[in-house]
Amino acid sequence: MDATAQQGHDAQTMRPARPRPLSLTEVARLAGAAAPARTVDVTGISLDSRQLRRGDLYAALPGARAHGAQFAPQAERAGAAAVLTDAEGVGLLERTGVDLPVVVAPDPRRSVGTIAARVYGSHPEDGTAPVLLAVTGTNGKTTTTYFTNSLLRALGRTTGLIGTIEILAGEQAIPSRLTTPEAPHVHALLALMRERGITAASMEVSSHALEFSRVDGVRFDVAGFTNLTQDHLDLHGSMEEYFSVKARLFTPGRTGRAVVVLQDEDDVWGARMAAHARAQLGADRVDTIALRGDVAEDRDAGPERHGADWTLTALTRRGIGHSFTLVHRDGRSLRVSTGLPGDFNVANAALAVVMVLASGTDVGQLQRVLDEQDPLTTDVPGRMQLIGTEPTAVVDFAHNPDALRRALAAVEPPEEQGRVIVVFGATGERDRTKRPIMGAVAARHADVVIVTDDDPHDEEPAGIREEVAAGARAADGARAEEVLVLAPRAVAIRAAVAMAGPGDSVLVAGRGHETVQEIRGVDHPLDDREELRAALADARQGRREDR
Repeated sequence: MDATAQQGHDAQTMRPARPRPLSLTEVARLAGAAAPARTVDVTGISLDSRQLRRGDLYAALPGARAHGAQFAPQAERAGAAAVLTDAEGVGLLERTGVDLPVVVAPDPRRSVGTIAARVYGSHPEDGTAPVLLAVTGTNGKTTTTYFTNSLLRALGRTTGLIGTIEILAGEQAIPSRLTTPEAPHVHALLALMRERGITAASMEVSSHALEFSRVDGVRFDVAGFTNLTQDHLDLHGSMEEYFSVKARLFTPGRTGRAVVVLQDEDDVWGARMAAHARAQLGADRVDTIALRGDVAEDRDAGPERHGADWTLTALTRRGIGHSFTLVHRDGRSLRVSTGLPGDFNVANAALAVVMVLASGTDVGQLQRVLDEQDPLTTDVPGRMQLIGTEPTAVVDFAHNPDALRRALAAVEPPEEQGRVIVVFGATGERDRTKRPIMGAVAARHADVVIVTDDDPHDEEPAGIREEVAAGARAADGARAEEVLVLAPRAVAIRAAVAMAGPGDSVLVAGRGHETVQEIRGVDHPLDDREELRAALADARQGRREDR
């Protein structure tokens, strides 16, 4: 089993010990389908025949490359009790000779979450379910969930986490393959957390998760919105559609409360999401946070200026991070600080604080843990992760134009004390329109731009690199003295370190915590943090030998 399959297998094995058997008649009802002539009880549900347990319902769904019904024989051999599929799947099942009861639904994917919720008991009505916090938006989801998790732990909660980097169910951690796992995994994990006495959990909810029904059947206590900038247009087609998918989270069936960040006075998407959430949930169940411009501007502005519930004021530097105050329109305030660099981490910290407050935490208790435990200075793997100093060397997940711009601003050395050198690329078989835009962003905000490979997938890497580099070379108002194209990625990282002086900053962007690079279906070991760490060590050794 390869690494990706093993990660998926590990996630699926995290199930509750006591599922609730569900009759196939009830499965059919939940799926809006006719009950089959043969009925059995199912004790689990799986979309992957390789991860299926005896007694499971096998959800044979259409996929990008194959229909799940093609793998029904493997599911039957693994002990599947029944199959849930669509009309196309029925035809495929008939050709395979599988002898299992079949529920035929018009859109089976839309019912998987609801079925999983029932069979795993992920949302019991006895009040034992963990408090659930969801974070969506283009950038900042991972860091915000780490912040909420850290805050909740500081408050004495036993916590869980479901996200891009890892899944935590108590002390057990496994790598995460998807930002949000498939619906059966999500419900199994939530039920497992309840069994283990976990009282609060944080989850990243991507637009893919909403589009592909991965959080169907989950109801969050609080959902937070970070921002909306260009990304994933290969899936959604337009920013308008991207917004509408994100907005599905802020509806009564999915969340009880909402917290929305307003990046500045021109943040159309934040303002629209706040208006949408108020219309859906009620104005008294939505909190907005005004950051005012580029966060640092107009520090004396009060909440009334923006019509926001909370306004960020008194922003000051604290080491490489910041301290600030959140002021509510009713006069309440919270003093907050984070040791993570960048104005975007100020926004992430503010969102986390208000989300935890909205989940039912007392403001005085929250202020005490903020003062005494510094919970918002927490390591987030691959997110503005400091690898070295002299030069400042940072790895970040920034993989779209807005995130790259913010990351470059965060590593800017003091005036006239050093250069910014950036190493990045673009993912293959994804939104091509952002490639030249990212190149232009890099050229405007860095002194040296090194374009390399990200995850090419099945696309020709040289072509991707050239699309990015062309944007850098053509950028208006470019700051970059050089635009280099270097591959493989490890060579590009070493070149950046070799040209960096002690006062410079090196940003390696785009892959963050990821440890493999996918090229034509093959996963190659590659960890930007390890490559950057090794390049810095070799550079230091070389300097010692030159003395």
